[in-house]
Amino acid sequence: MTDDTQPLPTPPRMSPTIAKLAAALAQAQGQIAIAHHDRENPHFKARYATLAAVWGACRAPLAAAGLAVVQLPELTERKTMILTTMLIHSSGEWVTSDLELPLAQVTPQGIGSALTYGRRYALAALVGVATAEEDDDAEETVRPSPPRLRPTPPPPLAPLE
Repeated sequence: MTDDTQPLPTPPRMSPTIAKLAAALAQAQGQIAIAHHDRENPHFKARYATLAAVWGACRAPLAAAGLAVVQLPELTERKTMILTTMLIHSSGEWVTSDLELPLAQVTPQGIGSALTYGRRYALAALVGVATAEEDDDAEETVRPSPPRLRPTPPPPLAPLE
């Protein structure tokens, strides 16, 4: 097999050990608050927790436990962005997660919007921040299915006499 046909190695998703990181994250999660909704999406007329609110809910507990978060964006040729979020412990242990985001517009504003959205959700998911409402502002991403109604069967027919 030539060099250009070999499969790419799969990068590790965590350090060889994560015991210290796991203990620190458990400690931090005991102190992490709910991220309160601090902004309104006028399109959906719904309030949501911003990236600043999510950071506000977790920054101090993470730092007190020796945990740091790094988030790195990378644009792809498919007009998407891959956001890598890494949780690092002061011991050197780490875990990482990638989130691929579609870009509605490949402009500075479109990239910035997707980056902020992705950073908020990736951070909350990786460290365990809950928001005041379950869906936040993701109405555009996931629309609820209409309830399925079962037709009421007609009453049984009376026997003919």
